Amino acid sequence: MSNQNGVMMQYFHWYMPDDGSLWNQLAEKAEELAKAGITSLWLPPAYKGTAGGMDVGYGTYDLFDLGEFDQKGSIRTKYGTKDEYVRAIQAAQKAGIQIYADVVFNHKMGADQPEEVEATPFNMENRNETVGEYQKIKAWTHFTFEGRKGKYSKMEWHWWHFDAIDYNAYNEGENAIYLLKGKSFDNDVDLEKGNFDYLMGCDLDMQNSEVQGELKYWGEWIYDTTNVDGFRFDAVKHVSASFFPEWLEHVRHHAKRDLFAVGEYWSYEVEALNNFIAVTEGKVDLFDAPLHLNFHLASQSGEDYDLSKIFENTLVKVQPTLAVTLVENHDSQALQSLESIVEDWFKPLAYALILLRQEGYPCIFYADYYGAHYKDKGKDGNEYEIWIQSHQWLLDKFLFARQTYSYGEQIDYFDHPNTIGWTRLGDDEHSGGMAVVLSNSEGGHKWMHIGHPNSTYIDITEHVDEPVTTNEEGWAEFRCNGGSVSVWIKK
Repeated sequence: MSNQNGVMMQYFHWYMPDDGSLWNQLAEKAEELAKAGITSLWLPPAYKGTAGGMDVGYGTYDLFDLGEFDQKGSIRTKYGTKDEYVRAIQAAQKAGIQIYADVVFNHKMGADQPEEVEATPFNMENRNETVGEYQKIKAWTHFTFEGRKGKYSKMEWHWWHFDAIDYNAYNEGENAIYLLKGKSFDNDVDLEKGNFDYLMGCDLDMQNSEVQGELKYWGEWIYDTTNVDGFRFDAVKHVSASFFPEWLEHVRHHAKRDLFAVGEYWSYEVEALNNFIAVTEGKVDLFDAPLHLNFHLASQSGEDYDLSKIFENTLVKVQPTLAVTLVENHDSQALQSLESIVEDWFKPLAYALILLRQEGYPCIFYADYYGAHYKDKGKDGNEYEIWIQSHQWLLDKFLFARQTYSYGEQIDYFDHPNTIGWTRLGDDEHSGGMAVVLSNSEGGHKWMHIGHPNSTYIDITEHVDEPVTTNEEGWAEFRCNGGSVSVWIKK
């Protein structure tokens, strides 16, 4: 974490306008975000994707094109130009906000030319099972980056830089993953589908010395170009886990400073996350996908969900110093591939559970802060219109409480299935303490110790009007409304 009680924001969602305005918007809002209590921003992939100016960034084409070259139908990316990106980073850092760049090392897409190579087709759902003979295929695997003309890097990518692809121009109808000549799937990846090394596009061969060298060189280049403070690694469950600490140490050595790193290992199995942490020696934090799942299920289940178990089977419970806690992200939002939305009524409760506790490094989602409205087709082929409610007013209250009162010993009162709470007793520098109580059913209350006798407390969420006064031993009954959360601070 960048500092005590730091808060990250994912500064985008999947359906941001493709008008090239995001970097300029960030430059304008940086000071406002810093004052609100945001200490770091995870920005979307800044390099050119296969869909050019409309690509969210995960259809990775050219890591060295930050919106500078006429490639894939545009010069700018979805979010703006290279110069605007660099200026936005500088503006955020001047305001005191750290910047984390999104890094996709799993795949490349949008090759410029096809190549003929031999390969073996494997079952999409079981990567340990072949579904055909070793054969000659036509694969789109040659990346020339003609628009860049060798600037920054002269390397062209060919089929031998990749492990596998999923498209054969000689047999367009076949549904298979083609393991390329002389290649093998990586072992230290997630075991879903037998082996989840392959995800999409042209899968990078992380054992290839040229690939490793180019990615390390790019790490030096992106740091020198942008001066970012850290990285968010995409799709780490599909990439050889051992490469991440190796790459990170290389770039840290080049930068001569510590650089933060968090990986997206989207699995609800805590054991899988723990295994990645073991392989990477704790050098890369992980997003707490299992906690997000608990929030999703709790929001769907209403009062039938046992809130006292909200942290069961989560990363933040077993690895609190390496867990980046979140409520939603761009993949879980409505109509996306990993759709698992947290209903709006529960989001204030979920954000209280990540922002107002001492464990974890919380991450706020752009769409939850600013709201969002978009249309897209669902998995059933029908088009839907989606509204995501803005919770900025309440999140700003939580951020203020985190900055000002979330210190000292934490005492939990997770002793009821529908009403839970906790207190923070404060420390020498931050006195007064804080009490939080929330319910997923009818209005509730908790008899809790806050350590400050004969003191009056008010609910900064303004959900409960009547103040509360502690007794001579610093105990009081703190309340909340039904399906709500209240945060009590000293008057």
